[in-house]
Amino acid sequence: MLRRLLLFLAAVAVPVAVFLVPTLWGTPWSIDHFFLRALAEAALPHPMALSYARVLEPYGLDWYSDELEDFSVAQEDRDRAQARRTLATLRRYEDASLTPEQRLSARILAWYLETLEAGEPFAYHGYPVEQLDGLQSALPDFLLNFHPIASERDARNYVRRLAGVDVALDQIGERVRFREDRGVVPPRFVLAKSRAQIAELVAPAPAAHPLVAKLRDDLARLPDVSPARRDALVQAAEDEIVRSVRPGYARLDALLAAQEARATDDDGVWKLPDGDAYYRWALRLHTTTELSPEQVHEIGLREVARLAGEMRALLAAEGIDAHDLGATLRRLHADPRFLYPDDDSGRSRILADYTAIVDDARPRLPALFGRLPKAPLVVERVPPFKEEGSAGAYYHPPSFDGVRPGTFFVNLRSVREVPTFGMRTLAYHEAIPGHHLQVALSFEMQGAPFFRRIIPFTAFIEGWALYAERLALEQGFHPTRMDRLGALVAENFRAVRLVVDTGIHAKRWTRAEAIETMRSATGMPETDVVAEIERYIVSPGQACAYKVGQLEILRLRARAQAALGERFDLRAFHDVVLGQGALPLGVLDDVVARWTAERGEGAAPSAAQ
Repeated sequence: MLRRLLLFLAAVAVPVAVFLVPTLWGTPWSIDHFFLRALAEAALPHPMALSYARVLEPYGLDWYSDELEDFSVAQEDRDRAQARRTLATLRRYEDASLTPEQRLSARILAWYLETLEAGEPFAYHGYPVEQLDGLQSALPDFLLNFHPIASERDARNYVRRLAGVDVALDQIGERVRFREDRGVVPPRFVLAKSRAQIAELVAPAPAAHPLVAKLRDDLARLPDVSPARRDALVQAAEDEIVRSVRPGYARLDALLAAQEARATDDDGVWKLPDGDAYYRWALRLHTTTELSPEQVHEIGLREVARLAGEMRALLAAEGIDAHDLGATLRRLHADPRFLYPDDDSGRSRILADYTAIVDDARPRLPALFGRLPKAPLVVERVPPFKEEGSAGAYYHPPSFDGVRPGTFFVNLRSVREVPTFGMRTLAYHEAIPGHHLQVALSFEMQGAPFFRRIIPFTAFIEGWALYAERLALEQGFHPTRMDRLGALVAENFRAVRLVVDTGIHAKRWTRAEAIETMRSATGMPETDVVAEIERYIVSPGQACAYKVGQLEILRLRARAQAALGERFDLRAFHDVVLGQGALPLGVLDDVVARWTAERGEGAAPSAAQ
């Protein structure tokens, strides 16, 4: 009997080993298994990313929910080494052995990994601490907005994460020192503004600290947790503010203060080691094209000139003299007719009106899209400690388990930055038919490897959102001429970005020169312009992706319309563009070209290769 059992186990073990060994350690027999393994290898070392996505929680897997990221330089190096191994394995698969859908997935992943590989010489050129999305503010932002507290266990995990903040901040400091040793130091203003964020984070008393208030408020909504346990958990959180949070930030601030004293006011990345090559690579990463800085700059100048003509014509129709366009727009931005009261009631009205704009857009979507996302969308205020250095608005995707909705965050640092005539277009960009429509649909995509739901191609993601602004304008979403002016103002703002981003990083403009260029071309409030220019300084190339992506989607639409004539269907075109998740623009070109050819032949659309 025992001999038979051993023979049976041996017979089973051999095929299992033949399957598992390459799947787990070598080259999996199926590329689909490889895609899954590659995603797991990339994600599992990152507990905060896992909590953000909430992919494993529905299966009862959340061993990581009391941990923070390993922000050490060693972990950065491990991540890059893992990406290199993944690319090497991917290259072992031959196209001839793959289905069309698998070839598309392999091409997407290869483009991404090869671009990361090309950027290896610039692995430490980014600034870990900066005023826009620096790790010093991303850490509390994650705890406040992305660690759910729906049970006592969640609350205990939250306190454990608070207890790890000091170690995380020391690791962030290690990244800062490591880069300085290699000649990578942010401009002086970046350090000053980052330190101001830290000062705001450590100022509140423990009992009044936002990180404690979040726990207290969430526990109050949990009837199953006794008052005594609530009090104990809140007290534990207050203790961690004193033991972990404040000392960790104090050490990081001391490091930044010393670096600030040595920093310069050179803003562009041209000042970094091999900075010109770094910027060309950053443009490639974000635009997914081979456009040079000079080409991007020239595209921006052409678009600014075109949009200035359209704005002048619209203003003339309103009886407004716009000979000096920047001055005219500046007056309109400051006109009390278009501003809310500068108090809490005004800020509440802004959030309510944004919600109403989103609600008005929803019933218009079925005429333009065959597929709509299931995930809900909410409008919320940017956390006050982040307001000063943050963009005017941004979007956070829903979680995969449906617990967290998609969120349109609105920056309310100054009501002067929220003129009513610009609100519709901003909502269409960040919410629907912009980011929420595109991102939530990609999250809900079926039949493709999971990595394709989340892979970050800026030109596609931001290009779609800017295309959505134009689409809303074309489709009559704007009820007044001033609303339509707001759409043109927003598009012009994105065109100016091409000019100033390349100006700063390739043409060696000063921060002051870039601010004046944007201010005179857009008429935006000074505070808004400064925040934008400072954003481009710490995130080179990213702001160029919007217009490059939008222009490419418009080009592909025009090409398909010309080829198909009366057979062109805008709704079907949108479903094809959004149907494969985010793509490099060259791959999107091929997807749309294949769909156009098949539709022209009367065939049903299928996945492009």
